[in-house]
Amino acid sequence: MLRVGYIGLGLMGKPMARNILKAGFPLVVHNRSRGPVDELVALGAQAASLPAEVAAQVDIVITNLPDSPDMEQVALGPRGIIEGAHPGLIFIDHSTIKPETARHIAQVLGEKGVLCLDAPVSGGDIGARQGTLTIMVGGPEEALEKARPVLEAEGRTITHIGGPGAGQVAKVANQIMVAAQMVAMAELLLLAQKAGVDPRRVVQAIRDGAAQCWTLDHKPQRLFDGERGPGFKAHMMLKDLDIVLDTARAYGMPLPATATHTQLYRAMQELGLGELDNSAVIAVYEALTGTALKAPGD
Repeated sequence: MLRVGYIGLGLMGKPMARNILKAGFPLVVHNRSRGPVDELVALGAQAASLPAEVAAQVDIVITNLPDSPDMEQVALGPRGIIEGAHPGLIFIDHSTIKPETARHIAQVLGEKGVLCLDAPVSGGDIGARQGTLTIMVGGPEEALEKARPVLEAEGRTITHIGGPGAGQVAKVANQIMVAAQMVAMAELLLLAQKAGVDPRRVVQAIRDGAAQCWTLDHKPQRLFDGERGPGFKAHMMLKDLDIVLDTARAYGMPLPATATHTQLYRAMQELGLGELDNSAVIAVYEALTGTALKAPGD
């Protein structure tokens, strides 16, 4: 049985690690704050005090961290994964980071005999809890096949995209689409309401037609019910969109629509709403129009 380590037990990481544990894999966990570690230890995991300690004990070490600098520190910094690395170790990173950061980490750890997979995910906290995430993988295919049983505990759709960094490029593409859907949903809901039409009926009418998408299937009812907590936090969407635009600039690719969507999420941050769900970008439109989306019974 593969022995697995998990570093980063946040909104996504904790339920993903729990699913690995439920699948029967011995699990070693590490997190900056102790609470999530204690929860998983109560379920049978083992705690480690340092990333290096995790890596030294396992066959596969997984990370799920907020941003590129965090990832570089945990992977390559003092007392990081690199100090516990051993030949044949498989390193899987579920974070959303810059493709060039993923490539750099793969190169440095590869010199230690580590097989690296950048494997960002999509599907939100619901997918993380249910084990139905989409996982986009960059790196050596042989490492993916060895790690597949573990990834199958976390996700339903696992796709090998290409070499190092390719998974992160796929996540860049994913976030372009997700942001566009969130913004479009905000616009259509408030437009319908301002036009005197029930936005619930509009959603019911269009979500099985050409406008069908994951966002319309999962997000409108939460907004109608006044539920705007995460989910996937808006400030993390802003971070991802900044990565999208940085990547686009590196390849000389204009993304005017995504640039606009990024500014809307930046406005959320400026309004102090960065901790809300990314679907709460509708709040920017509410501020611009002076019109709030009505809750049931309003």
